[in-house]
Amino acid sequence: MARRKPLSTVVADDLLEQIRSGKLAPGAQLPTEAELCAAYEVSRTVIREAVARLRSEGLIIPEQGRGMFVSEAPAQRNFSISAESLKTLPETISLLELRLSVETEAAGLCAERRTDKEAEGIVALMDEIDARQEDPSSIEIHYDYAFHLAIAQATRNEFIHGFLTYLRPIIVPRFQLGLVVMPELKQAYYDRIHAEHTDIVSAIVGQSPEAARTNMRRHLSNSLERVRALALASGIDQESEEQKAAATKLFAELTQPMPSSYRAWG
Repeated sequence: MARRKPLSTVVADDLLEQIRSGKLAPGAQLPTEAELCAAYEVSRTVIREAVARLRSEGLIIPEQGRGMFVSEAPAQRNFSISAESLKTLPETISLLELRLSVETEAAGLCAERRTDKEAEGIVALMDEIDARQEDPSSIEIHYDYAFHLAIAQATRNEFIHGFLTYLRPIIVPRFQLGLVVMPELKQAYYDRIHAEHTDIVSAIVGQSPEAARTNMRRHLSNSLERVRALALASGIDQESEEQKAAATKLFAELTQPMPSSYRAWG
Protein backbone atom coordinates (compact mmCIF):
# COMPACT_ATOMS: atom_id res chain seq x y z
CA MET A 1 0.00 0.00 0.00
CA ALA A 2 1.38 3.42 -0.94
CA ARG A 3 2.18 5.76 1.94
CA ARG A 4 -0.20 8.71 2.12
CA LYS A 5 1.43 12.11 1.70
CA PRO A 6 1.37 14.48 4.69
CA LEU A 7 -1.28 17.19 4.25
CA SER A 8 1.37 19.90 4.22
CA THR A 9 3.05 18.16 1.28
CA VAL A 10 -0.27 17.91 -0.58
CA VAL A 11 -0.87 21.65 -0.11
CA ALA A 12 2.70 22.61 -1.01
CA ASP A 13 2.65 20.44 -4.13
CA ASP A 14 -0.64 21.98 -5.26
CA LEU A 15 0.62 25.53 -4.74
CA LEU A 16 3.84 24.62 -6.52
CA GLU A 17 1.86 23.35 -9.50
CA GLN A 18 -0.11 26.60 -9.59
CA ILE A 19 3.15 28.55 -9.62
CA ARG A 20 4.68 26.39 -12.37
CA SER A 21 1.54 26.54 -14.51
CA GLY A 22 1.32 30.30 -14.20
CA LYS A 23 -1.98 30.28 -12.36
CA LEU A 24 -0.04 32.00 -9.60
CA ALA A 25 2.14 34.27 -11.70
CA PRO A 26 5.39 35.94 -10.58
CA GLY A 27 4.49 38.79 -8.27
CA ALA A 28 1.03 37.41 -7.49
CA GLN A 29 -0.11 37.50 -3.89
CA LEU A 30 -0.99 34.22 -2.22
CA PRO A 31 -4.41 33.93 -0.57
CA THR A 32 -4.39 34.69 3.14
CA GLU A 33 -3.71 31.95 5.66
CA ALA A 34 -7.40 31.82 6.56
CA GLU A 35 -8.39 31.57 2.89
CA LEU A 36 -5.93 28.74 2.29
CA CYS A 37 -7.23 26.89 5.37
CA ALA A 38 -10.75 27.14 3.99
CA ALA A 39 -9.76 26.20 0.44
CA TYR A 40 -7.85 23.07 1.46
CA GLU A 41 -9.91 22.29 4.58
CA VAL A 42 -6.81 21.96 6.75
CA SER A 43 -5.42 23.58 9.89
CA ARG A 44 -3.25 26.68 10.11
CA THR A 45 -0.30 24.47 11.08
CA VAL A 46 -0.58 22.55 7.79
CA ILE A 47 -0.71 25.79 5.79
CA ARG A 48 2.26 27.24 7.64
CA GLU A 49 4.34 24.12 6.99
CA ALA A 50 3.43 24.17 3.29
CA VAL A 51 4.22 27.87 2.95
CA ALA A 52 7.50 27.43 4.87
CA ARG A 53 8.57 24.76 2.39
CA LEU A 54 7.89 27.00 -0.62
CA ARG A 55 9.54 29.94 1.09
CA SER A 56 12.67 27.91 1.91
CA GLU A 57 12.92 27.03 -1.78
CA GLY A 58 12.77 30.68 -2.79
CA LEU A 59 9.46 30.30 -4.61
CA ILE A 60 7.55 32.74 -2.45
CA ILE A 61 8.70 35.74 -0.46
CA PRO A 62 7.10 37.71 2.41
CA GLU A 63 6.40 41.43 2.26
CA GLN A 64 5.91 42.89 5.72
CA GLY A 65 2.39 44.01 6.34
CA ARG A 66 1.18 42.77 2.97
CA GLY A 67 1.48 38.98 2.86
CA MET A 68 3.23 36.32 0.77
CA PHE A 69 4.01 36.81 -2.92
CA VAL A 70 5.27 34.56 -5.70
CA SER A 71 8.92 35.35 -6.33
CA GLU A 72 9.66 37.35 -9.48
CA ALA A 73 12.82 35.26 -10.00
CA PRO A 74 12.46 31.93 -8.14
CA ALA A 75 15.72 30.68 -6.73
CA GLN A 76 17.12 27.28 -7.53
CA ARG A 77 15.53 24.65 -5.30
CA ASN A 78 17.86 23.72 -2.48
CA PHE A 79 17.57 21.41 0.53
CA SER A 80 14.34 19.84 -0.77
CA ILE A 81 13.03 16.32 -0.33
CA SER A 82 9.76 14.58 -1.03
CA ALA A 83 8.25 11.57 0.69
CA GLU A 84 8.28 9.79 -2.67
CA SER A 85 11.94 10.47 -3.40
CA LEU A 86 13.99 9.21 -0.48
CA LYS A 87 17.03 8.85 -2.73
CA THR A 88 17.58 12.58 -2.12
CA LEU A 89 18.44 11.77 1.50
CA PRO A 90 22.09 12.85 1.00
CA GLU A 91 20.79 16.41 1.32
CA THR A 92 19.25 15.58 4.68
CA ILE A 93 22.48 13.91 5.76
CA SER A 94 24.45 17.03 4.81
CA LEU A 95 22.08 19.17 6.86
CA LEU A 96 22.49 16.88 9.87
CA GLU A 97 26.27 17.12 9.52
CA LEU A 98 25.93 20.90 9.52
CA ARG A 99 23.71 20.79 12.60
CA LEU A 100 26.18 18.50 14.34
CA SER A 101 29.03 20.97 13.93
CA VAL A 102 27.01 24.02 15.02
CA GLU A 103 24.93 22.47 17.80
CA THR A 104 27.82 20.67 19.47
CA GLU A 105 29.40 24.03 20.22
CA ALA A 106 26.01 25.57 21.01
CA ALA A 107 25.49 23.00 23.77
CA GLY A 108 28.84 23.91 25.34
CA LEU A 109 28.13 27.63 25.20
CA CYS A 110 24.68 27.06 26.66
CA ALA A 111 26.18 25.18 29.62
CA GLU A 112 28.57 28.09 30.22
CA ARG A 113 26.13 30.97 29.78
CA ARG A 114 22.60 29.82 30.60
CA THR A 115 20.68 31.41 33.46
CA ASP A 116 18.91 29.33 36.08
CA LYS A 117 15.58 30.32 34.53
CA GLU A 118 16.75 29.21 31.08
CA ALA A 119 17.99 25.89 32.48
CA GLU A 120 14.60 25.32 34.09
CA GLY A 121 12.89 26.17 30.81
CA ILE A 122 15.05 23.72 28.86
CA VAL A 123 14.29 20.94 31.38
CA ALA A 124 10.55 21.68 31.19
CA LEU A 125 10.59 21.76 27.38
CA MET A 126 12.46 18.46 27.21
CA ASP A 127 9.96 16.82 29.54
CA GLU A 128 7.03 18.20 27.55
CA ILE A 129 8.37 17.08 24.17
CA ASP A 130 9.55 13.66 25.32
CA ALA A 131 6.27 12.92 27.10
CA ARG A 132 4.20 13.21 23.90
CA GLN A 133 5.47 9.97 22.29
CA GLU A 134 3.26 10.52 19.26
CA ASP A 135 2.52 8.00 16.53
CA PRO A 136 5.73 7.87 14.42
CA SER A 137 3.64 7.84 11.24
CA SER A 138 2.19 11.27 12.03
CA ILE A 139 5.19 13.22 13.33
CA GLU A 140 8.35 14.52 11.68
CA ILE A 141 11.67 12.85 12.41
CA HIS A 142 13.00 16.15 13.81
CA TYR A 143 10.12 16.54 16.26
CA ASP A 144 12.50 17.77 19.01
CA TYR A 145 13.77 20.79 17.08
CA ALA A 146 12.20 23.28 19.55
CA PHE A 147 14.33 21.71 22.30
CA HIS A 148 17.45 22.32 20.22
CA LEU A 149 16.41 25.92 19.52
CA ALA A 150 15.97 26.58 23.26
CA ILE A 151 19.55 25.44 23.84
CA ALA A 152 20.77 27.67 20.99
CA GLN A 153 18.91 30.66 22.41
CA ALA A 154 20.68 30.29 25.77
CA THR A 155 24.12 30.55 24.10
CA ARG A 156 23.81 34.36 24.05
CA ASN A 157 24.92 34.14 20.43
CA GLU A 158 22.20 35.57 18.23
CA PHE A 159 23.84 34.22 15.07
CA ILE A 160 23.73 30.60 16.25
CA HIS A 161 20.07 30.89 17.25
CA GLY A 162 19.20 32.85 14.10
CA PHE A 163 20.94 30.32 11.86
CA LEU A 164 19.18 27.33 13.40
CA THR A 165 15.87 29.19 13.28
CA TYR A 166 16.48 29.81 9.58
CA LEU A 167 17.12 26.09 9.03
CA ARG A 168 13.94 25.00 10.81
CA PRO A 169 11.48 25.16 7.86
CA ILE A 170 14.10 23.45 5.69
CA ILE A 171 14.87 20.62 8.10
CA VAL A 172 11.67 19.81 9.97
CA PRO A 173 9.08 18.97 7.24
CA ARG A 174 11.39 16.41 5.62
CA PHE A 175 9.82 13.03 6.30
CA GLN A 176 7.92 11.13 8.94
CA LEU A 177 9.51 9.34 11.87
CA GLY A 178 7.50 6.27 10.89
CA LEU A 179 9.85 5.74 7.96
CA VAL A 180 12.63 4.74 10.37
CA VAL A 181 10.80 3.49 13.48
CA MET A 182 8.70 0.35 13.33
CA PRO A 183 5.54 0.35 15.52
CA GLU A 184 6.84 -2.35 17.84
CA LEU A 185 9.95 -0.27 18.60
CA LYS A 186 8.15 3.00 19.23
CA GLN A 187 8.54 2.94 23.02
CA ALA A 188 12.18 1.86 22.89
CA TYR A 189 12.95 4.62 20.37
CA TYR A 190 11.37 7.35 22.47
CA ASP A 191 13.10 6.02 25.61
CA ARG A 192 16.44 6.19 23.84
CA ILE A 193 15.90 9.74 22.61
CA HIS A 194 14.80 10.83 26.08
CA ALA A 195 17.97 9.32 27.52
CA GLU A 196 20.06 11.25 25.01
CA HIS A 197 18.18 14.47 25.78
CA THR A 198 18.63 13.85 29.51
CA ASP A 199 22.41 13.55 29.16
CA ILE A 200 22.53 16.89 27.34
CA VAL A 201 20.29 18.62 29.88
CA SER A 202 22.17 17.17 32.86
CA ALA A 203 25.38 18.70 31.54
CA ILE A 204 23.70 22.05 30.91
CA VAL A 205 22.13 22.13 34.38
CA GLY A 206 25.49 21.12 35.89
CA GLN A 207 27.28 23.80 33.83
CA SER A 208 29.66 21.24 32.30
CA PRO A 209 30.48 22.55 28.80
CA GLU A 210 32.60 19.62 27.65
CA ALA A 211 30.03 17.07 28.78
CA ALA A 212 27.31 19.10 27.02
CA ARG A 213 29.33 19.08 23.80
CA THR A 214 30.02 15.35 24.07
CA ASN A 215 26.39 14.48 24.75
CA MET A 216 25.04 16.71 21.99
CA ARG A 217 27.51 15.21 19.54
CA ARG A 218 26.39 11.71 20.54
CA HIS A 219 22.72 12.62 20.14
CA LEU A 220 23.10 14.15 16.69
CA SER A 221 25.58 11.48 15.57
CA ASN A 222 23.01 8.84 16.44
CA SER A 223 20.39 10.72 14.41
CA LEU A 224 22.84 10.97 11.54
CA GLU A 225 23.51 7.24 11.58
CA ARG A 226 19.79 6.46 11.57
CA VAL A 227 19.25 8.68 8.53
CA ARG A 228 22.31 7.26 6.75
CA ALA A 229 20.90 3.79 7.30
CA LEU A 230 17.57 4.94 5.88
CA ALA A 231 19.37 6.29 2.82
CA LEU A 232 20.91 2.87 2.22
CA ALA A 233 17.55 1.15 2.65
CA SER A 234 15.57 3.63 0.55
CA GLY A 235 16.39 1.89 -2.71
CA ILE A 236 14.67 -1.28 -1.55
CA ASP A 237 10.95 -1.84 -2.11
CA GLN A 238 9.21 -1.01 1.17
CA GLU A 239 7.05 -4.12 0.85
CA SER A 240 9.92 -6.54 0.33
CA GLU A 241 11.09 -9.00 2.96
CA GLU A 242 14.64 -7.73 2.41
CA GLN A 243 13.62 -4.21 3.42
CA LYS A 244 11.81 -5.48 6.51
CA ALA A 245 14.88 -7.47 7.51
CA ALA A 246 17.10 -4.41 7.01
CA ALA A 247 14.83 -2.29 9.19
CA THR A 248 14.74 -4.96 11.91
CA LYS A 249 18.53 -5.17 11.96
CA LEU A 250 18.92 -1.40 11.89
CA PHE A 251 16.87 -0.82 15.05
CA ALA A 252 17.64 -4.03 16.88
CA GLU A 253 19.84 -2.09 19.32
CA LEU A 254 16.77 -0.26 20.59
CA THR A 255 15.67 -3.44 22.34
CA GLN A 256 18.97 -3.70 24.20
CA PRO A 257 19.58 -2.20 27.69
CA MET A 258 20.58 1.45 27.83
CA PRO A 259 24.35 2.10 27.92
CA SER A 260 25.65 2.93 31.37
CA SER A 261 26.46 6.46 30.23
CA TYR A 262 22.73 7.26 30.01
CA ARG A 263 21.30 8.68 33.20
CA ALA A 264 17.67 8.86 34.19
CA TRP A 265 16.33 12.34 34.88
CA GLY A 266 14.54 12.86 38.13
